[in-house]
Formats: sequence, C-alpha cells, structure tokens
Amino acid sequence: MKLALLCSGQGLQSAEMFRSTRDAPAAAPVFAAASKVLRDDPRSFVTSAGDRLFANRASQILCVTQALSAHACLLDVLPERIVVAGYSVGEMAAWGIAGVWDVDATLTAVGARAESMDAASAGDAGLGFVRGLARGAVAELAARHDCEIAIIDPDLLFVVGGQRADLFRLCADASAAGAARTGLLAVHIASHTSALRAAVAPFASALAAIPTNRPRRGTTLLSAIDGAPIFDPATGITILASQVGQMIDWAAVLAAMVEAGVDTVLELGPGTALVSMVRTSFPSLRARAFDDFRSLEGVRQWLG
Repeated sequence: MKLALLCSGQGLQSAEMFRSTRDAPAAAPVFAAASKVLRDDPRSFVTSAGDRLFANRASQILCVTQALSAHACLLDVLPERIVVAGYSVGEMAAWGIAGVWDVDATLTAVGARAESMDAASAGDAGLGFVRGLARGAVAELAARHDCEIAIIDPDLLFVVGGQRADLFRLCADASAAGAARTGLLAVHIASHTSALRAAVAPFASALAAIPTNRPRRGTTLLSAIDGAPIFDPATGITILASQVGQMIDWAAVLAAMVEAGVDTVLELGPGTALVSMVRTSFPSLRARAFDDFRSLEGVRQWLG
C-alpha cells in the first residue's frame, strides 16, 4: 500500500469534528498546543462556538487541529512511505505531518497565517464555487464581477474569491450560463486571490522565524500550488507564503499524487470534500475520509 494523507481546508467545521479524537491519549499534545493558539480548548470551543466556527482565525486553527489529531492517533499504523498534501490551510497541517515542523510550531504558523490574512482582508470578502463551466468562462465571469479564480479543482469545479455581494452576482450569472451548480462557501476571506497579496510578506517573515526540518524519510510532501514535491523547506517557505495571495491548482496536486504511485487515500478532515473529488476523478483508488468512520478503531482497522 502507498498511502496519501489529504488535509482538508476550511468550511466544514462542526460541533462533532473531534468526536473520534477528543479523548485519545495520542491526540492530547495536539489539543494542548491548539489551546494555546486558539486561547480555548478546541474540543469545548466547537460545541459552543456557533457561527464563530467559521471566523477565519478560529476555522484555520480548528481545521489543522483536526488533521494533526487524526494523524497522531494513526501514526503507529501508517505505512513507511506516504504522500501528504493539504488543501488551502490544510497545507499547514501537511507540513506538520511531514515532520517539517513539530505540533507547536505548526499551530503557531497557522495562527500567523490567519492573522496576516485578516490584516490584509477588506470588506465582506469570501469564497464561492462554480461547477460545470470551462475555466475560461469562469475566469471571464470572475473578471466581470471583480472576482478571481482561487482554486482549480478537478472536473470543472472552480473556487472563486472576492466580495460576497460580487460572488453572489457571479454565481447567478454562472447559473444562467449553464453551470451545473454554484454557491457561496462558509469561508469569510478571499483566500488565494490578489486581494491577499499584502499578507504574503508578513506571513513569510513569521515562517522564517520558525525552525524547520526536511520532510521525514519516506514522506513526499506536495505543494498545494501545483503539486510539486517540496524537498527543501527553506525554499518551500517562500512558496507556502505566496499561496495565500495566488491561485492554487488542486487538480494538479491530485494528479501528482497518482503519479507518485498512490493507491490508497485517506482524507483527515474535517469533512469529505477531498475524498469525494478523488473518488470521482480516480475511481480505481481505495479512498475514504476519517469522517466516514464511526470510531477511531474503524479507521485504524481500515488502514491495517
């Protein structure tokens, strides 16, 4: 088995997101580190936060905590050779899982990312999606409404970023043009667009102050921008920082994953969006999401 671990992005946080890991001894150090950055215990926060689950800073910390806690609980049953990649903020978790940072450093970096992005964001910004139109058509609609393509997903699915009022009009025009589905996402910042270019330099400075290691032996870490492997974190930090202000190509990441010989995929969550893309684009792969399982033991048995 050659396994890929996929770390999810924002938008699917819920009160149940730590149900399988909240009491697991292996996850305790992750929750302790996350509590320091979130300034609250994430396990209790998700049960009482309501709409605060989707505030940019909290949602980034929660998503990375989910991936890191799941990984900590599965570490002893993982194969020696894995591929790891992350979608948007999930790339931060991927760097931690690959061993570039320890848990504390990973969550500190996530806090710096969110704060840099919040400082650069203006207005009522967010993300939406368009499915079923060609890239050129989506790009034209986005430009017409002062928006941009933020993420290229497989199968004619595009995430678009901009002001939410503009995104609403973009989605309406896309539906009129024949899009299969459109809508706004529960993400309140225009990630991966030029609107956040001012976040790149302060985020890069924060990353430069955090010690790094090369990815651990047997682990291939893929960049979210284009699926290229990251061998040298010193160079990779520049690319990691730049992704907050430029489009990322998740379709290319999944293609690179398959080219690396992966035959089994586990999405660490929250949610099942990434594994759904894998199942559609690469139906021959064995693919599940952590959130598919009712218990931690079920995931461990599936991997074993």
